[in-house]
Amino acid sequence: MGQLAGVHKVLPPHRYEQHEIRDALVAIGAVRPEARGLLARLHEGSTVRGRHLALPLERYADLGGFGAANDAYVAAALELGEAALRGALADAGVAASEVDLVVSTSVTGLAVPSIEARLSGRLGLRADVKRLPVFGLGCLAGAAGLARVHDYLAGHPGEVAVLLAVELCSLTIQRSDSSPANLVAGSLFGDGAAAAVVVGRDHPAARGARGPATVATRSRLYPDTGHLLGWDVGDGGFRILLGSDLPDTVLRHLGAEAREFLADHDLKPHDVEHWICHPGGPKVLEAVRDSLDLPARALETTWRSLAEVGNLSSASVLHILRDTLDRERPLPGTPGLMLAMGPGFSSELVLLRW
Repeated sequence: MGQLAGVHKVLPPHRYEQHEIRDALVAIGAVRPEARGLLARLHEGSTVRGRHLALPLERYADLGGFGAANDAYVAAALELGEAALRGALADAGVAASEVDLVVSTSVTGLAVPSIEARLSGRLGLRADVKRLPVFGLGCLAGAAGLARVHDYLAGHPGEVAVLLAVELCSLTIQRSDSSPANLVAGSLFGDGAAAAVVVGRDHPAARGARGPATVATRSRLYPDTGHLLGWDVGDGGFRILLGSDLPDTVLRHLGAEAREFLADHDLKPHDVEHWICHPGGPKVLEAVRDSLDLPARALETTWRSLAEVGNLSSASVLHILRDTLDRERPLPGTPGLMLAMGPGFSSELVLLRW
């Protein structure tokens, strides 16, 4: 079991309204003229009002290929990642030298050495800090990262673990792809980072922490669903794979999975006070709600995050966790459920208790 001691969210300084991003995609030729009407409908239906981007809009026209985009990714990821880690450590009251494990996740760029390795000296992490960079879990990785931190701390109850999520979705732009999947992605995804500091039950920072404890986790990989979500990696970088039947798959599987998981802990969906749900998009959120027969208010914080900043891939659930702490102010003893879905197709559930 781990205790959340601190969480901090970070957004790039370049914020644009949805119509500004839509017009820029058209201007740089990322959308064929005949697809402009579809793009406008998708942007309007996304419920996203605005997004933060790693670069000023005018710079995206100059990204000539995967190499240039990835260079921009590394530069921005270091800046945002450092701010997220420093903020989370300060929120927890934990020194960087106390950190025993760093799990870092991203699916929107590549860095070797990894981002947390490059930040180690800047932050003052110990030379013997354990590091686990994760690539490939996509939107699932924020919840899965917290779950793996939980597993680690169960065996190291006196230690400190940090989860870092940095996602710069805008830098995966595909100007030659006018497929519906790419147009949908262009209407939903934003850029951001977040970090969480989690301590074992025997660590002094566990006492008095206002964040929740991680009680239990469950991972599920659904067979024959690999076509639904992922990257097609080519010379131009990361081209999104996004199946139109994704919401139906969520509706078909997630409710039963979550109910069974909660039942193992003598809970039902209506017992859960706080839902920290990844904002996959309007149709996915509606499928989550319907599969669990949730009241509209249950996912209100997630809907608000989607509207304000878009889908931040793995960083979203940590942003929503921070928003839950600030806006919902959970009472001690109340249960919460973090859930996310990602490539595979897969789901991750993390039971929380304040």
